[in-house]
Amino acid sequence: MTFFVDVTVRGYELDTQGHLNQAVYLQYAEHARWELLRAAGLPQDKLLASGVGPVALETTVKFLRELRGGDRARVTCRFVYGEGKTFTVAQQILKEDGTVAAEVTGVAGMLDLTARRLISDPAGHLASLADDPGLLSG
Repeated sequence: MTFFVDVTVRGYELDTQGHLNQAVYLQYAEHARWELLRAAGLPQDKLLASGVGPVALETTVKFLRELRGGDRARVTCRFVYGEGKTFTVAQQILKEDGTVAAEVTGVAGMLDLTARRLISDPAGHLASLADDPGLLSG
């Protein structure tokens, strides 16, 4: 199952055309990523105490349908691991009827906060700290 959070578009998040401002899509995606980590038992303070923190290396947004004030949206999030130090963060922002409003795809890693370098096994590190590591392997 893909993790998700629900949000409602607020009036102050709109642009001059009356739809969700482009930057707010990124904020919704960021909110879902942190909520996924929190749900897995990895709130920000626990991650930082372990000496690592998530870092975004690349983000791409495809805007497909507009969201307007008062619209309810579902923001999905899943981590897709491969080999190496980085992983993909795959997200969708869905309108209430299931229509995809935006796709957010990112490349991320886990940064060693002392060495300032990416750690070599982000999936393993996250799983070893998580209360519910199953949420982290979408």
